[in-house]
Amino acid sequence: MNRNPTEAPIKTGYLSQEETDPAFTGMPVFDVRTDLAVEEAEQQKEEGISSFPGVSVNEYTEENSAVHITRVIVENEQGSQLLRKPIGTYVTLESVRMSQNDGDYHREVSRVLAAQLTLLMAPFLPEQKPPSILAVGLGNADVTPDALGPRVLSHLLITRHLQTGEYKLPAFPTGSASLCGIVPGVMAQTGMETAEIVKALASQIHPDLILVIDALAARSVSRLGTTIQLSDTGIHPGSGVGNHRHSMTKESLRVPVIAIGVPTVVGAAAIVTDTLDALIDVLRRETDTGHFADTLFHMSSDEKYALIRELLEPRFGPMFVTPKDIDETVARLSFTISEGINMALFKEQGIG
Repeated sequence: MNRNPTEAPIKTGYLSQEETDPAFTGMPVFDVRTDLAVEEAEQQKEEGISSFPGVSVNEYTEENSAVHITRVIVENEQGSQLLRKPIGTYVTLESVRMSQNDGDYHREVSRVLAAQLTLLMAPFLPEQKPPSILAVGLGNADVTPDALGPRVLSHLLITRHLQTGEYKLPAFPTGSASLCGIVPGVMAQTGMETAEIVKALASQIHPDLILVIDALAARSVSRLGTTIQLSDTGIHPGSGVGNHRHSMTKESLRVPVIAIGVPTVVGAAAIVTDTLDALIDVLRRETDTGHFADTLFHMSSDEKYALIRELLEPRFGPMFVTPKDIDETVARLSFTISEGINMALFKEQGIG
C-alpha cells in the first residue's frame, strides 16, 4: 500500500510502525497468505485489476465429473510479480463434492487429476524409456492438517524395487514407470532441511522427475478440502503459513519438480477480513451505524487487513484454522490423489 507521507497510519496501538508500515518492512501490508495461484488472480480482480499482463487464465468445467478446472499460466517476470508466483503453469481442480464421502465421484476426480498430471509431466519425461519418478510426501504425519503428503505416499504403487536387482519380477510389466518414494519428515524430527534430504537422494537415484505432495494454505474457507492444485514450478514448503523453508525447484534440485497440494488451513486474519466485509454490508443498512460502516467501507483492503492484524496477532499470534472433520478430509483426498498419480503413471498397464 502506498501512503501519502503526510497521512497518519491507521493505528490501534498494538503494533509498532516498523511492524506494519511498508516503508519500514519493505513488504506490502496486505498479505493474506495463500498457496493457490487462482486465489492470487482473484485477489487482483478484487483490487480492480481487470487485465493480467504476463498471465493467462483459462477456466472450464469438465463435463463428466463437473470438476471446475482453472489453468493459470505465469508467462514472464511481469506476471510473476503481479501474482507473486514463479513463472510456470498452475492447474486448480475444484468441486464442492470433493468434501463428500462418495467413492464413485472421487474416482472421477482421480481420473481428471490423472489427465491434468499427464499433461504437466509430458515435457519432462523421456520418450525412449520408462520414466523414473521420485515421489516426496512432505509434512508431519503426526499432525493431521499437515499429513496429506505422508498419507498419499502410503497409497502409491511403488515399483522401483520390483524392476531392479534381485527382486525383479518377470511378471511385472517391463515398460512400467519406475516409482520410488520417501517421507522425509520435518526439520523438528530430523534436524535437516527437507530440500537437503531430497537433493541428496536425487543425486543418487537420478530421477527424471520429482513429484512433491504437500498440504497448502488457502485464503478462502470454501476451498478447504474441495480444491487440488498442480504446478510445474516446484514448491516452497511452509510459505503459506509463514514458515519459510528451502525451496524445492528445478533450479535447486537440478531435476524438474511437479507439486500437488490440497489446502487444509486458512489464516484466522483472512476469515476475520471476510467477516468484516459481511458486517460492513449489514451495518450500512442501519441508520445508527451507517456512518461508521461507510468509514470502514472506504478503507482499502490493505488498511482493513492491517487493522485486523493489529487487533489479532498481539493477543493470539498468527493463527491458522482447519475444519473439524480434517481427519476425514485428509484420509479421503490422500487416496483420491494417490489413485490419480497411479493412473497417470501406470495407465498403459491398466493399473490404478
